[in-house]
Amino acid sequence: EVQLVESGGGLVQPGGSVRLSCAASGFTFSSSAMSWVRQAPGKGLEWVSSLYSDMTSTYYADSVKGRFTISTDNAKNTLYLQMNSLKSEDTAIYYCARGTGPYRYWGQGTQVTVSS
Repeated sequence: EVQLVESGGGLVQPGGSVRLSCAASGFTFSSSAMSWVRQAPGKGLEWVSSLYSDMTSTYYADSVKGRFTISTDNAKNTLYLQMNSLKSEDTAIYYCARGTGPYRYWGQGTQVTVSS
């Protein structure tokens, strides 16, 4: 059974940083592409970033490019999203997903709120 469990969200001040984690199980993590997507209050899903299984191909939405970094630790079967220089518009529920879309497997999400 595929399981994805996000953690690390919370309340962060504008300009601050936070690192999200996604613990994966039930599939061969090291050979799977992974993505982060988010949903802001009252808005639809927005793709944030993807990392391909070769570990050298990473992609970012223009809205987060230069501020967010996606990475993995294959020994821990864990996906990360380092989020720096956070803005109020980054407030959202962040989900990790297996693959690069359409997404069949999702986590439950972790809330990130950027506010002073």
